[in-house]
Amino acid sequence: MEIEIGRGKTARQAYGFDDIAIVPSRRTRDPRDVDIHWEFSFKGKKYEFPLPVLASAMDGVVDPGFAITMGKLGGLAVLNLEGIQTRYADPAPYLDQIASFSKEEATAKMQEIYAAEQVKPELITQRIKEIKAGGVLAAASLTPQNVERYIDAAMEGGLDILVIQGTVVSAEHVSTYDKPLDLNAFVRDLPIPTIIGGCCSYQGALHLMRAGAVGVLVGVGPGHACTSRRVLGIGVPQATAIADAAAARLRHIDETGIYCHVIADGGMRTGGDLAKAFACGADAVMIGSPLAAASEAPGRGFHWGMATFHPDLPRGTRVQAGVRGSLEEILLGPAHQNDGTLNLLGGVRTSMATCGYENLKTFQKAEVMVAPALQTEGKTLQQSQGVGMGR
Repeated sequence: MEIEIGRGKTARQAYGFDDIAIVPSRRTRDPRDVDIHWEFSFKGKKYEFPLPVLASAMDGVVDPGFAITMGKLGGLAVLNLEGIQTRYADPAPYLDQIASFSKEEATAKMQEIYAAEQVKPELITQRIKEIKAGGVLAAASLTPQNVERYIDAAMEGGLDILVIQGTVVSAEHVSTYDKPLDLNAFVRDLPIPTIIGGCCSYQGALHLMRAGAVGVLVGVGPGHACTSRRVLGIGVPQATAIADAAAARLRHIDETGIYCHVIADGGMRTGGDLAKAFACGADAVMIGSPLAAASEAPGRGFHWGMATFHPDLPRGTRVQAGVRGSLEEILLGPAHQNDGTLNLLGGVRTSMATCGYENLKTFQKAEVMVAPALQTEGKTLQQSQGVGMGR
């Protein structure tokens, strides 16, 4: 539905997770019978994950130790290969410093820490080897500007899955100053699967799919630590962005016969948010803020985006996540709080079971209702019961 902004401009109506609700169907199911595994194939090799969750490539979320723990639990953690882990042989003192900064000084001080050392190819190789030594798949992120420069070092370490990631990644980048990355040729010649993002539109997702990605990251600026929507004014509410990308996936299947996975990236904090992402069409989710609150996360209870330390135009902020529990408790429970921030996958399983769906593919067909009033009703009920009001 288009709305007239003024005589010369119309706009589509778009929805975030708080604007929608999943509608139960005529059938319910035992949660133990629900299958939430995620898998994809690349050049004849199958990649299978019991949990459809990727940990965001954020320095406060993923280090090699966290990646190993995440992999053993059944998910996939993505290491930022242009961050603190590949600039400093011992990043611990600098992570301590970042956690100690006041809110007012954090961005400027972080810029200094990241500018003081360049990314070192030998550390890229070393970090990938550390993850591989833990017996799990190694996934890591590089920006389009630097992927050609550092990919050899990553491959030397034994990288299994590459994520090419930026605020917005385009298959048709134009520059009169630098030679742009030929995304199609680069992905085609790479011997490992590539996930590309972000995007937030039908056309943007479709072009990345046509570039040969096994999956596209959907989300521009929805995350808790990202300020792209404030700084740049760009972005699409996540429910609509995911649904548009899912439509692009259907178009891509019609064109090529190849299924490209839609990975919702950011803006999810509870099990209900994850469930809504799947119901809108996601195959998997990438989350940062909820996992930054794990005791195994390297951020000392803080997390920040990849563009937080940009030297000229920071598009992120350091956010205090606290420590809510172990990574296993956050993903798989048990939960000892009722706000949906623990046992995220238990929430997804129960949502699917309550609606009668046996796997994620069928759950994508769930009926969804535009129902912002439900959020208001829930808040009103909590207030009437004294929840969150100090009683």
